[in-house]
Amino acid sequence: MASPTQRIAAVLGPTLIAVTASEAINLEIWNDVHPTLTYLNGLLFFVGGTVIVTSHNQWRPVSALLVTLAGWLLVLAGSYRLFFPTAPQLAPGPSTYALIALLGAYGVALSFVGFFRH
Repeated sequence: MASPTQRIAAVLGPTLIAVTASEAINLEIWNDVHPTLTYLNGLLFFVGGTVIVTSHNQWRPVSALLVTLAGWLLVLAGSYRLFFPTAPQLAPGPSTYALIALLGAYGVALSFVGFFRH
């Protein structure tokens, strides 16, 4: 039977991979997005992160840390988008694509925890 860490990672990992891949391909959609859409995006991030943090606030072992940290990152990113929906989004460039690649790798690590670590 899968642990809560594995179940959350099995959902969050592939989702993070899909989101980062689609963001890398479609980064220009954020150039002139309406602040309301950014706000709603932040709300989804915040709610998802809050669900993870309140149901899985574990810091050991490393696999649990990865899930909990992802929850807190979602809470922070969601809060930023909720409170600053008119702030400029990341512009295409090497640092943006490096961040996207790092988050994609994080998704691969979470997928490993969710599907292959027993």
